Amino acid sequence: MTTPTHQHATILEVAREARASKTSVSRYFSGERERLSPNLQTSIAAAAQRLGYHPNRMASGLKGGRSWIIGMLVADIRNPFSVAVMHGVEQACRERGLSLMVCNTDNDSALEREHLALLTTYRVEGLVMNAVGSLDRELQALVEQGTPLVLLERELSQVEAEVVGLDNARALDLALDHLQARGYGELLYLSEPPGLASPRQARLTRFQQGVAARALAGEVHCQTLGETESLNRAIGNFLARPGTLPKALLCANGNATLAATRALHSLGARLGETGLLGIDELDWCELVGPGITTLAQPTEAIGRAAVECLMRRRDTGDRTMPARRVHFQASLIPRGSTCR
Repeated sequence: MTTPTHQHATILEVAREARASKTSVSRYFSGERERLSPNLQTSIAAAAQRLGYHPNRMASGLKGGRSWIIGMLVADIRNPFSVAVMHGVEQACRERGLSLMVCNTDNDSALEREHLALLTTYRVEGLVMNAVGSLDRELQALVEQGTPLVLLERELSQVEAEVVGLDNARALDLALDHLQARGYGELLYLSEPPGLASPRQARLTRFQQGVAARALAGEVHCQTLGETESLNRAIGNFLARPGTLPKALLCANGNATLAATRALHSLGARLGETGLLGIDELDWCELVGPGITTLAQPTEAIGRAAVECLMRRRDTGDRTMPARRVHFQASLIPRGSTCR
């Protein structure tokens, strides 16, 4: 079949090239691919690629009232967890013929409000949100208007939305059980200030409950991680405290693990002799010293689940559907930093 040489191919030309109906091609590019056979999907995809065809999302939105855009608000795009989850969200969107629009709020509640207002002007199909501030009223209004919303990790008490994230209680139990089994009896929990971030609050509360239940000695230090001197002093005081029980640091997230690793290095502490366990598996953790023990979050699955929740709510159109809590389990990756 002859391939058109003009710049903008049409949906009819794709149908002819793929030997398919115009309706089938429309379904392929409108998020209804599952209604087509695998062979037909392959033929349409190949024809569109040969012709350089790209659907006009703006025209489709004006005609059908859909934008084909998923919005995502990220509290801190520099956070490795956010980047990893974002990849899962983007993959799931791409498979459904959707585009992802990401806004970084940089942990600024005022900027978060501005970005939320911007995304609503694009009539997004749904919103994945890693909240910074307390936008309960604005978000609840979106939900009541029919915009599907999924909260990533951070819950908002006044918003009826689905939440996807880690089972924080189980993760902390897993960490404490591992440290206790390795013989560490005095633990220092390092975290950024909990603030309004519900995962930080949940992890801190579970740590305090867990050390009490296991008869361990537990101490908490929360601070902005950029304050290096203060962090080094807190860790140094903890390590210098008299006692016969082996000491270990438990870090609330990847940023805390990195800060703790730098502090221990500057203090001349030996990993293993001083235990170190961090929530979030980062690429460099296996490369430092004997390797750093981590609790890995299934970030790809979390991102994909967020999109699945959005699409389920959008496709059913049932605003009375109860909001779910989808919790994933962490996986322990033991390394030398908790091997005495």
